[in-house]
Amino acid sequence: MKPEIAKLGYIALVSADLEKSLVFFKDVIGLEETTVIDGVHYLRAWGDFQHHTLSIEQGDRGYVRHIGWRTKRKEDVQKFKELLQQQGVPVEAIAPWTTPGIGEVIRFKVPSEHTFELYYDVERPSVDEHRRSVLKNQTYKSWAKGVSPRRLDHVNLHTSANSKKAYEFMQNVLGFNMRELLKGDNGDILAGWMSVTPLVHDVALVSRQKEETPTPARLHHLSYWVDDSQDILRAADILREHGFDFVGPGKHAISQALYLYVCDPGSGARVELFTGSYLIFEPDWEPVEWSESERAFGNTYWGDSISKKELVKTTIEAM
Repeated sequence: MKPEIAKLGYIALVSADLEKSLVFFKDVIGLEETTVIDGVHYLRAWGDFQHHTLSIEQGDRGYVRHIGWRTKRKEDVQKFKELLQQQGVPVEAIAPWTTPGIGEVIRFKVPSEHTFELYYDVERPSVDEHRRSVLKNQTYKSWAKGVSPRRLDHVNLHTSANSKKAYEFMQNVLGFNMRELLKGDNGDILAGWMSVTPLVHDVALVSRQKEETPTPARLHHLSYWVDDSQDILRAADILREHGFDFVGPGKHAISQALYLYVCDPGSGARVELFTGSYLIFEPDWEPVEWSESERAFGNTYWGDSISKKELVKTTIEAM
């Protein structure tokens, strides 16, 4: 049996101004802080069950250290290690619980130059009584503060490395399914929306020219899910009350999701607040293909849009 990835797990973020990032993610976005260890703050949304879906620490600049993915089975971690080594990919083994709440980890670079981690064992920390939901199937009280998203949804990554190799690796080695894609006039994939779950994408990978990105691996955004369109409008009010500029609300044609984008002032990382979209249950799903001439429409079905210039300019480095 081939090893499988179950879901997106966490993003390890470094901020040039930790204080600003914590105010943004905790008070404005409304994430809950699980713990702080050695200067690293571990956060999750009110509906996230594992230890954290975001970690933030102080650094000399804003960037992403790595992105974690949980496997479907415990033995899949070792199976992926063997599979990656067979592909000639260097793999670093991280001792269990080195990352708080996360067991045995393997770390490696994908061809896009992003660093991924795979793990299975997790801790699900208890919640202080005054923060705990009365619902047994929910972690924290909802709507306690800020925008208050339910859960981590996806990441959008950009690369100026060998994107053809990256798309093939994501599908053939890591087992992601291509759900929608944007093809250039020359037949190359310019962007792919891929998932291991019924979501349209757990990860989007966008190809960039080398002159557009100062480093090959970039993060365009990390995304948290809110329950419905009213939550997007409520988020816009909250962001404006706190003096933040944002892009949206709008709707993507690709994924059919409603969106709103805002940047963390400490790290420069963009956060997408995301809802709607559709789920894929068909086992024989054929990827939906968009042409280069349809790119603008695919990105923005209606509403405020991120321009191509801004799209490239506001990505941050990913190690």
